[in-house]
Amino acid sequence: MSAVEPVKVSVIFYSATGNVTALARQLAASAEKAGAEVRLRRVAELAPQAAIDSNPAWAANVQASADIPEATPDDVDWADAVLVGSPTRFGNIASQMKQFIDTLGGLWFQGKLADKVYSGFAATSGKHGGNESTILALYNSFHHFGGIIVAPGYTNEALFANASPYGVAHYGSEPADDVTLAAATAQAERVVKTAADLKAGRAAIAAADA
Repeated sequence: MSAVEPVKVSVIFYSATGNVTALARQLAASAEKAGAEVRLRRVAELAPQAAIDSNPAWAANVQASADIPEATPDDVDWADAVLVGSPTRFGNIASQMKQFIDTLGGLWFQGKLADKVYSGFAATSGKHGGNESTILALYNSFHHFGGIIVAPGYTNEALFANASPYGVAHYGSEPADDVTLAAATAQAERVVKTAADLKAGRAAIAAADA
């Protein structure tokens, strides 16, 4: 990785009851530890306050994540690599995350979403509740962006333990355990390394052509 200009990573997520928030914080901290410059961002909440207040865990997460700035298209434009996370909604991404992705049309039209590294993560209440289909739904958008998808695969012992080659995934109402958090760290490290290699290679080609 270039010591002059580190890889820029945006971790952009939506979370209702806090499980995706925990994964996002772990990914952001791990990417920073791996040498990246990191922006941690939450997408705007669309649900009415009455719905939020009806669920104590949802209300608590809104308060606990209030210090995290809201995501804007600039956070994607700025980044070399983007990690995107969502809870599962009927096997798909949450409407809040979909709405944010839909705001990226201007950047897409200008070609500014292409050639970046993208990776996804998710959480759901049940073990087979749709984590993988949610991450793959995110990847549909990344394909349209012309992005370079960096899935964790089974490239690390921690990723074998988490058993999700598409992206780190948490299930259940309990907080993410050490196995899941270790997988998040491994995924972040893989994303940073890949983005750094691409950035260094592009810089070398540009210097050779100069």
